Amino acid sequence: MLRLLTLCALALFACTAHAKVEVLLLEHEGQGQVLVARVTEQIAPGDYEALLKGIMAHPGKHARKLLILDNIGGSAAEAMRMGYLLRETGFDALVPEAAVCQGSCIYLLAAGRQRTVRGHVGLHRPYVANGESALSISQRPHRAPRIYFRDMGVNTRLADDMQLIEPWRMRVLTPKELARYRLQ
Repeated sequence: MLRLLTLCALALFACTAHAKVEVLLLEHEGQGQVLVARVTEQIAPGDYEALLKGIMAHPGKHARKLLILDNIGGSAAEAMRMGYLLRETGFDALVPEAAVCQGSCIYLLAAGRQRTVRGHVGLHRPYVANGESALSISQRPHRAPRIYFRDMGVNTRLADDMQLIEPWRMRVLTPKELARYRLQ
């Protein structure tokens, strides 16, 4: 019985550890077909593949591609991989009113060709687990954040400023800061 409960708990934890990645094709009256990707919850290894699969399931021309963010962060490395895919496929990024984009979600926001922030964007230094476990190694960004932000046309000072904020703290960016970092 205890073994069954443990397996159920692990299965539940595994399900909640990944971001919820949805890609839908919507018909907009004025614009036509809009491909919408929505990333919520926490980014984890495997989310890049879910995003890629969703995008590939809707080939063809779209009037617009829109990324909607309400995300608490997670794996910086996975977020950067997802960000390069989103940029290459031409998505705009939106943080809706009452939504948050915090931690590594900033990499997804930066990937948008055009970025609109109506909600809240929070920064902190990425958390890196102690030790050299396979998970901690896979969580490391494969490219430096400065290079990633440069590639996305975002002020590279953002990478330096993120390092000044402890992983357990959060600093919400003001509209002026969003503009200074070229996130809006």
